[in-house]
Amino acid sequence: MQYDFGAWMPNSPVTLQLPPPTKKGKASEKSMIDTFPNIQTTVHVISYLSHQIFLGQYPEEHFTEEVPCQKIKDFQVELKRLSAEIKARNSVLDLPYTYLDPDVTENSVSI
Repeated sequence: MQYDFGAWMPNSPVTLQLPPPTKKGKASEKSMIDTFPNIQTTVHVISYLSHQIFLGQYPEEHFTEEVPCQKIKDFQVELKRLSAEIKARNSVLDLPYTYLDPDVTENSVSI
């Protein structure tokens, strides 16, 4: 969800080239364009936001002991089950709700 909102740069510009307006109604299209970051900065940030690691995926191996590794496997199995259940529910909806499907939920505190 963070990417959905933040990928449209005016929602969350990472830099401003000018101070933001201090009074309502004083901003113009030109002042907004002059204030927003340049295209290269925006593309860099969007590419960073789109680097996703999904819930239950752990690219770095932090545990080698049997019990934690089994707990991770159990968690991943449960996530697959939940994802299948969500997909089944969504299959009959005109507008599926996918934000908390483990297959598309980032392994992050920002959902």
